[in-house]
Amino acid sequence: MASKNTIIASLFWKFFERIGTQLIQFGVSIALARILAPNDFGLVALITIFINVATVFVQSGLNTALIQKKNADDLDFSTVFIASLGIAAFVYAILFFSAPLISDFYNQESLTPVIRVLSLTLFIGVFNSIQNAYISKHMMFKKLFFRSVGAMLPSGAIGIGLALTGFGVWALVYQQLSNILIAVIIMWFTVPWRPSLKFSAQRIKGLFSFGWKLLCSSLLDVTFSNLRGLVIGKCFTPSDLAYYNRGDTFPYLAINNINASISAVMLPALSSCQDDRPQFKKMMRRSIITSTFIIIPMMAGLAAMAESVVKIVLGDAWLPCVPFVQLSCIMYAFYPIHTSNLSAINAMGRSDIFLKLEIIKKIQGLALLIGSYLYFKTPIGIAYGALVASLICTFINVHPNKKLIGYGYLEQIKDILPSIFLSSLMGGVVYALGLIEMNIYFKIVLQIIAGICFYFGIAKILHFERLEYLIQTIKEFREKHGK
Repeated sequence: MASKNTIIASLFWKFFERIGTQLIQFGVSIALARILAPNDFGLVALITIFINVATVFVQSGLNTALIQKKNADDLDFSTVFIASLGIAAFVYAILFFSAPLISDFYNQESLTPVIRVLSLTLFIGVFNSIQNAYISKHMMFKKLFFRSVGAMLPSGAIGIGLALTGFGVWALVYQQLSNILIAVIIMWFTVPWRPSLKFSAQRIKGLFSFGWKLLCSSLLDVTFSNLRGLVIGKCFTPSDLAYYNRGDTFPYLAINNINASISAVMLPALSSCQDDRPQFKKMMRRSIITSTFIIIPMMAGLAAMAESVVKIVLGDAWLPCVPFVQLSCIMYAFYPIHTSNLSAINAMGRSDIFLKLEIIKKIQGLALLIGSYLYFKTPIGIAYGALVASLICTFINVHPNKKLIGYGYLEQIKDILPSIFLSSLMGGVVYALGLIEMNIYFKIVLQIIAGICFYFGIAKILHFERLEYLIQTIKEFREKHGK
């Protein structure tokens, strides 16, 4: 069973890795957004829809199966590597020959060569996926920090340099390719795992018995998540899709640093104590309480000052993405609940339940997507439908854990209500300050400082246990690892 110190250290290093990567990526995306047109971003977003779905097939849920399996060895890792390479070759061939059809579907002839080049990430991604599984399995998250930051800096420089020299959409393509390639090279020298030609049909059968359900679940999730983008890209314009995606980017960058850290650490941590139900529940409950205490106010504050943020970061040309930012903030505020509940289900080895949940969620989500499009016939209407679907999914994900570990709706709602209430008050204060006429840079600094002081000040006055736990955890981490 993973110790508390190991889990906390892993969580911190994963968080540092995410925030370091995202800060650099954020800076790169700002620079590229000011050089390239929204249409360029929209074209890459159209292609990414298909590559994301293809990546699910390549990974096949086997990387998660490696993490979940208690005694996974080199034969398991090499078997998954070889199988994934074969799947990648098959999927790449499909994308290569179907590229003209995809271009015709969007009425964008320039997409064909871009699809064929960007799809090469599937092969590089096989290495990256297995390396990530090895690191997660052995809780070596410190190595991820150096890998991610080390890859993002040069790839960002490549993308900006190509954009400045007039490469247009290709600057975004080569930036993505170089990022994943450099990451794999760094991991080659820092992670002890090496691929071999060893393959076991028996091992792949055992891993796939768990992984196939995750494959179907991920396929449903990724396909549906990208379905809105496909509809917007087809029925509206690439620029509309760029505004939709960019509106999602701001809250995603803010939450993903924390949420991805929790997701990466919670699965192996919970898997290590899957036979100790009281400890399992305690660990999961702590994850939800602490993460929502941090994430919900972040989303409330960002939603309250979305217009100022967009003006400063991207410029007036991107103002149409402001309402998308605000809706996404509400949606992402509840993502820690999704993450913790789904990680718990996977850690218990119940990928069958995971798959059933995905089917149920996608049926209701598809109904809301169709209904929102037919009723509103606008990109923002589709975004409203996505928000409602996400809130419903929160309750769906919680349901199985009432029976599995005795942690159901009422208890989880009770645990997050203080954070919701205090965040709502803080968001109102931040929004009110935004109505005052003043220099926009001074205004946003004032809003951030006031929001932080109000939120943590009230939490301290009311003696919020989650704040005291967070402070104590940080102190313990600093004492153990040095200041």
